[in-house]
Amino acid sequence: MKPQRLLVALTIVNIVLLTLSWAQSRTVAAQGVAPVLRGRALEIVDDRGRVRASIQVLPARGQKDGSLSYETVLLRLITEKGRPSVKIGASEESAGLALSGPSGTKDTYVQLGAKGNASSLTLKNEDGREQILKP
Repeated sequence: MKPQRLLVALTIVNIVLLTLSWAQSRTVAAQGVAPVLRGRALEIVDDRGRVRASIQVLPARGQKDGSLSYETVLLRLITEKGRPSVKIGASEESAGLALSGPSGTKDTYVQLGAKGNASSLTLKNEDGREQILKP
């Protein structure tokens, strides 16, 4: 009878360990959500692996006139044909929103921007007509 008692005892210990392990894994799964996602850039791709949205921090760079641009955060939403149709950017110097026309257009867009103490809204059609609004 001793081997039977040993088997029963081992079975009970295994059941207790399995129950504790299961309870602990449920607790870990509930706490496993990270409160913050950190990285230098984020890209969202479609089923074909093409980038459809991105958020990047662009470093400050030298300009043609010798001045230094500010570090910029840029969000892009990109069409299935690869055209960045929505851009939102922000830096210490300026902030802006650009909405571009569909793929196949070059000069159809809306730009809303604030630079320094000034702001403007630019509307442009493919036929070349443009309107700039400033307060």
